Amino acid sequence: MKGCSCRPGRYFIEINTYEQLRAIDDNSNQLKSDAIAVIADVLKVNMKEITDITVLKKGMTNRSFLFACHGRKYIMRIPGEGTGQLIDRSKEAGVYKAIEGRGICGENLYLNPENGYKITKFIENSRVCDPFHQEDVIKCMDKLRTFHQMELTVDHEFDLFGQIAFYESLRQGAKSVYKDYEQTKENVFALRKYIDRYAGRKSLTHIDAVPDNFLFFRNEKGEEEICLIDWEYAAMQDPHVDLAMFCIYSFYQKEQIDALIGIYFKESCPVETRIKIYCYIAVCGLLWSNWCEYKRALGVDFGEYSLRQYRYAKEYYRIVCDMTGQDFSEE
Repeated sequence: MKGCSCRPGRYFIEINTYEQLRAIDDNSNQLKSDAIAVIADVLKVNMKEITDITVLKKGMTNRSFLFACHGRKYIMRIPGEGTGQLIDRSKEAGVYKAIEGRGICGENLYLNPENGYKITKFIENSRVCDPFHQEDVIKCMDKLRTFHQMELTVDHEFDLFGQIAFYESLRQGAKSVYKDYEQTKENVFALRKYIDRYAGRKSLTHIDAVPDNFLFFRNEKGEEEICLIDWEYAAMQDPHVDLAMFCIYSFYQKEQIDALIGIYFKESCPVETRIKIYCYIAVCGLLWSNWCEYKRALGVDFGEYSLRQYRYAKEYYRIVCDMTGQDFSEE
């Protein structure tokens, strides 16, 4: 902490962590937040036993912080701005129940299906997938394929086109920042016929299977494992949607997308399925573009990410048209 005297008798102190603030003003009611109280209740400790509290990098959907208690580290997730409009926490709880004990994801110590607060153990020396490192991608696709082959089920579905319309409605009549949005939307929605024709059997799909949600770590035996985290959007859907999501989050070019498809299918992907995945790339690009527009209205701007998603919607509609020799918007 650093102090400076700006006027005689008046001092200002730089605060970097919650714990530093608590050290200065331990009696402040402002420090007794509901999140800290939840942690104390779950771990059966006094709030003063919760230490080393550090805010982690803010995610696209949530805010999280790292903390320690009795020598162990944990992560507390707190939903971000406007998340209550986007995610049904009771459905998320149902997903975690479906995958429990299957070696897909780590165990939750606490998950509140009403407000989305979640506590998990912190995995030491872990890292996320590097989408530009082939060995990482191969291992992640193996993990994803294994999960998809389980064909798990839940009681709710992620309707891609319905979600686009929903995110759009959250703008409350405000126009898109993209001047050609209506034409782009019309084009993307026209791909629905192709998707419906070739969509496979629906099962539990992660929906947000992006590189940052594949966590590499070493178990107690020193063996490498991969954990697929953050199941907020997971629901029944065509599992191949997960491939599209991985690609567009990574800002992959077409050559890289084709390489990923080859890794997942082990070089035997039917052309109709490949085109269907291109359709999903267009649809998911428009989906997250709308998601970003809603978040922007709340003061959270994702800049380049938002623009790239919109470009995927336009570019991959054209690619599908070229590969099929059809202009779907004219049908």
